[in-house]
Amino acid sequence: MRVLRYWLAIALQLTVSYCQYRYGPERSWDLRSTAELKSKELWFHDAQRTLYEKLSTPPNQYRAKNVIFFLGDGMSVPTVTAGRIFDGQLRGVVGERNRLEFEKFNYVGLSKTYCVNKQVADSACTASAYLSGIKANYLTIGVSADVELNDCAGARVPKNRLSSIAAWALKGGKSAGVVTTTRVTHASPAGVYAHTSNRDFESDYDVSKLGQNPGGCPDIAQQLIDGEVGQRLRVVMGGGTIKFLPNTTTDVYGNRGQRLDGRNLIEEWQQRKPGNARVLFNRTDLLDNDPETTDFLFGLFNATHLAYHLDDSVDTPTLAEMTEGAIKVLSRDPAGYFLFVEGGRIDHAHHETKAKKALDETVQFSDAVRTARELTNPWDTLIVVSADHGHTVSIGGYPDVNNSIVGLNSELSDVDQLPYTAISYANGPDYRRFYKVSDGEVDRVDLRDLDFNDRNAVYPHGVPMTEETHGGGDVAVYAHGIYSYTSPWSHLFTGVYEQSTLPYMMGYASCLGPGITYCDLQPKSSYNP
Repeated sequence: MRVLRYWLAIALQLTVSYCQYRYGPERSWDLRSTAELKSKELWFHDAQRTLYEKLSTPPNQYRAKNVIFFLGDGMSVPTVTAGRIFDGQLRGVVGERNRLEFEKFNYVGLSKTYCVNKQVADSACTASAYLSGIKANYLTIGVSADVELNDCAGARVPKNRLSSIAAWALKGGKSAGVVTTTRVTHASPAGVYAHTSNRDFESDYDVSKLGQNPGGCPDIAQQLIDGEVGQRLRVVMGGGTIKFLPNTTTDVYGNRGQRLDGRNLIEEWQQRKPGNARVLFNRTDLLDNDPETTDFLFGLFNATHLAYHLDDSVDTPTLAEMTEGAIKVLSRDPAGYFLFVEGGRIDHAHHETKAKKALDETVQFSDAVRTARELTNPWDTLIVVSADHGHTVSIGGYPDVNNSIVGLNSELSDVDQLPYTAISYANGPDYRRFYKVSDGEVDRVDLRDLDFNDRNAVYPHGVPMTEETHGGGDVAVYAHGIYSYTSPWSHLFTGVYEQSTLPYMMGYASCLGPGITYCDLQPKSSYNP
């Protein structure tokens, strides 16, 4: 009866919306032409269609069986804007009129990203916020703000350890998984399963190198294999074989492992799993894998981070392909699942001020979101997309519409009469590439002498740094809702809120975690995961 009432409400709302949508016959517009932008009719019809979409998107107030959380690492709002234009221009349409897949979602909010002790966050403390619902200190993961950097003893105290939404899902009888384009021991994916006072403790070698005792400071790779959450993850895919192998052996790519304890954690993972546990090392393995007969899946597709998509690495799966593989394995659980998917190399390209690579990784991330949307049922699957923090990238000046977003601006500087790029950074590396000293004066170089068609092109910046830094601006949150196809409780994700609110909203929709949920509607007096 509840389902019948839901669909009757949708039908009534669509009928009313359709009756209001009477401004004229459907028009088709040439998205390849900037001339269309001069038409008053285009903007009128565009606004009416947007209004119609919102009027015809009723909230879905049913329990989410599955939750997929997409995290674009470093995907600031300017990155999304530039990524949208970049994608459109690649496809031959006016870039500004394009939309990335998650920009089609009707429910959008803003999340505040600062750490407990830093105005501008890193990917470690933010992982604690958006996965565990508690803000923490810079460079720490899965522990409260009572734990300072390198406080190994404090990180092992049970009351200081945070519980992620993946842990909530496992406790609720669901499956859980992680997919990333970085090492699976990197800061963001580690937030799913690890508790550490330093994000760089990825292997026991790293712990020792940073002056700590591995015996009293469990490394992140070890926690993935031995930890309460890590050992129960049904799907793990990304890079980082060297963090799991002893320094006496090499991986399938010929790279020597790092571990000092002699453990081969990849073999241990496979030996401990019941049923059919598959270990994959390349794209061919992944595409050939049968998800219907796979109980556990561990994919490590590089010695360290996965290659940038633009580098065309041999036999490296795309983020969309890994997402598809993960969903097909996790969907076998009738109780549902939580899946964390990270486009991690957006951030890395920004740190290098390689804007073209950052935008291409954003497009790849969008493709993965599309894959998830096509493979899942919006009736029972909540899809949320966000970022952990921003970067200092911006789109500046007054370039003409559809000016190449990765090229030179159509305007010249009104001071030195030299060109500048449409995209630039507030700080970054290799400043001598962009400035020269003559007669005691610092001048900009003529950017026409540099090749911005190169995929590795480094973009101009202001303050010289070893690498470009994060930005402290709010980041966008997108929750699935397109026409009447709306994810459960996706309407909750509008507004401006602390990043630490995100897992509680996902938990509410799926009846998971220590907070109020759809299933009980009773506020909890304290944090007790």
